[in-house]
Amino acid sequence: MKFLSVVGARPQFIKLSPLCRAIEFQNSQSTGGLVESVIVHTGQHYDYELSKVFFDQMRIPTPKYNLEVGSGRHGEQTGLMLERLERVLLDEQPHVVVVFGDTNSTLAGALAASKLHIPVAHVEAGLRSFNKRMPEEINRLVADHVSTLLFCPTDRAISNLRLEGFTNIVDHIRSTDDLTDILKKISASNPLILKAGDIMYDAFLYNETLAVGTSTILKDLSLSPRQYALLTIHRAENTDDRASLERIIAFLEREQLKSPIIFPVHPRTKKFIDEKDIAFPNSVKMVTPVSYFDMLNLERNSAIIYTDSGGVQKEAFFTRVPCVTLREETEWTETVTSGWNRLMSDSRDRAQRASDVPQLDPNPFGDGHAAVRHLQILTSFCRMKIFEERRSP
Repeated sequence: MKFLSVVGARPQFIKLSPLCRAIEFQNSQSTGGLVESVIVHTGQHYDYELSKVFFDQMRIPTPKYNLEVGSGRHGEQTGLMLERLERVLLDEQPHVVVVFGDTNSTLAGALAASKLHIPVAHVEAGLRSFNKRMPEEINRLVADHVSTLLFCPTDRAISNLRLEGFTNIVDHIRSTDDLTDILKKISASNPLILKAGDIMYDAFLYNETLAVGTSTILKDLSLSPRQYALLTIHRAENTDDRASLERIIAFLEREQLKSPIIFPVHPRTKKFIDEKDIAFPNSVKMVTPVSYFDMLNLERNSAIIYTDSGGVQKEAFFTRVPCVTLREETEWTETVTSGWNRLMSDSRDRAQRASDVPQLDPNPFGDGHAAVRHLQILTSFCRMKIFEERRSP
């Protein structure tokens, strides 16, 4: 059986890694029916710090294809991905195409596969910010509505899809026979919505210890634990709009932090800052993008994290570091209701916020074994497809 995974950006490499480990382990234990895993890198992120270093550190197999699309306007970038992905899919003829998250690579992979009638599995389905001005929200909506297998990380994601009219929803699979009966009934017109847990939490649990043992970023930047804040800004609505970026800067100034703010700057953000001659407070120390292990180490040792990244919001929650989301909304509402995250639009004053006590509720993101569940469903689905193909005249 053949899976084809489409990735192109930092968070997707992280989510791919646990699935690759699960496939490797399953293949090592199997005497037949091995999984052939084909990885396609669209080239959406192409700098070493945002791409290859993730493959190196997490030992992800080298992509069979790199489409080398690079950066560009949304339509241009997605169009190039569609054109090049279609050729790959026609050559490879996979049994299922796996897409991750909410980037243009997600959208292109889902559209290209569905147009060729290849089943799509969407990892991290059901997330909603309810803000259609965000390109990521459009990508999520389209990917979910053309997918056959929708792997939801949380109960909230399940609820979002239920509100959109999805009905074939399974919270728990009791047995192999139960799974077989469920899979027999699904199609692109009757997709399966499954609560599978958050595959990024799997990646965090596996990599946190490795990061602690290998990262020297605190020493390199002369930092002490809990004596600095961490800042990341990368979303287009913040990095392509001077007014939005200046609102963030004004917010950071109102926070009146006395400790330095470490800011690993995305290349697109750096280009915009330089072109528009935008000034940040003196407390902000800009550094080049850091590796995944360095980022984990910066996150777990920071006093507070400011970010517009969904993945960093979750990593802040995993490490139990207070977080502020530099947006008006978040798709990861669980981090807010738990008390570990707040939105930039939160109008409470600093004294009131400081008195808040985060709620140590059970982790809503699962048990750290999401990749195994994803793989179980994917392999069972592909076996059924192969069986049906052999029965066809």
